[in-house]
Amino acid sequence: MVQRKATYRLYPTAAQLAALEHQRWVHCLLWNEALAERRRAWGERQESLRFSAQCKQLTEWRGQSKLLRGLNAQSEQVTLKRLDLAFQHFFRRVKSGEKPGFPRFKPLHRFKGWGYKSHGDGWRLVTNERMQHGTLRLSGVGPVAIRGKPRTPGTPKTCEIIRRGHQWYASITLECSPERSRGEQIGGLDWGVETFATVATPAGTETIENPCHLDRTLSEIRRVQRNISRKEEAAKKASGKTRRFPVSNRLRKEYERLRRLHRKVANQRNDFLHQTTARLVGQFGVLGLEGLNIRNMTASGGQRKKGLNRRILDAAGGAFHQRLRYKAEEAGAWAMEAPTRQIKPSQTCHACGRQEKKALSQRRHECPCGASCSRDENAARVLMAWAEQQLSGREPAEAWRAVRPDHLPDDPARPVKRETHAIA
Repeated sequence: MVQRKATYRLYPTAAQLAALEHQRWVHCLLWNEALAERRRAWGERQESLRFSAQCKQLTEWRGQSKLLRGLNAQSEQVTLKRLDLAFQHFFRRVKSGEKPGFPRFKPLHRFKGWGYKSHGDGWRLVTNERMQHGTLRLSGVGPVAIRGKPRTPGTPKTCEIIRRGHQWYASITLECSPERSRGEQIGGLDWGVETFATVATPAGTETIENPCHLDRTLSEIRRVQRNISRKEEAAKKASGKTRRFPVSNRLRKEYERLRRLHRKVANQRNDFLHQTTARLVGQFGVLGLEGLNIRNMTASGGQRKKGLNRRILDAAGGAFHQRLRYKAEEAGAWAMEAPTRQIKPSQTCHACGRQEKKALSQRRHECPCGASCSRDENAARVLMAWAEQQLSGREPAEAWRAVRPDHLPDDPARPVKRETHAIA
């Protein structure tokens, strides 16, 4: 059994919408008050409040506040747990020398929602046997009509209520046993920007074109951003404030238009990644991939490289590999990431193995041995040869352990942690 997320769209009535907004406001208030209490305890007594201590405070606060008593206690504990995790990540970044990022107070428009830990405590999902559409019963809100369905039905575990723009969603964690069909081919895949992916097989090479979702909407996004900038400058000048200036209805409409455009691009990208990875898993049983570090690829370059960095981030190589790996695990296939620094796919000849450093601008692979092809095709063929080398001449169990050291060959796919944060 593994955990997977299913997202449902909520269709609340006017009264239910007001109740949802009220609960979001109270959870935001709780987050800010709990953060203020932690800062106060450290400033006055040099004491670090933990999650358990704040849960005890929550019990006292609920006895004193009618607002907090009106909400499900477990959902309030989840909000405190999220704050505790924010502090844990802060201290981890301090120790590792990263930018600390101290937890901040959140205005209501930056507070996305809240969560529930256990099914039946504050929330209940009521659907048919396929878990398609139905209602979501929320404490203090009532039965809300929902639309959506999971790919694989399962047992509801946790729930998160999320507000995106003016729309409400429920992200529900299901415990299920997903099944997928896999192909029998072996291949190598080189992810890129000019071409989204080049896939090499023993029969030949195929390419997947880069849809460039952001480029198709970028001019409209820039136009809306210019409108927002002009209206913000006018509001600052009229009010004499550089922060917390009054926002007009026209400016609010521009904010919503910008959010809608970015949401459209994100939805297009998400749909493309899911369809592409599902098709690849259905075609291949073994697929060699190049290990990617998107953060390092986009960390430098400044103004000179901003266009390329934007294209790299728009192509979403990290999300592509992550989805390809977990779908391959569900199907019992192998999506293996090669050690890039050792095999150097772009600099190694697929025919003779000779290595030669190439500039990024050099898009053709030409080798003295006579091999001639595109740079991406050469890298894909090198990755395919590496995948064949990992599996050839070895027992299946031995090959499996080499690819996934912590995974036994007869085990189901490795579970992925996809649940609302624990409160105990």
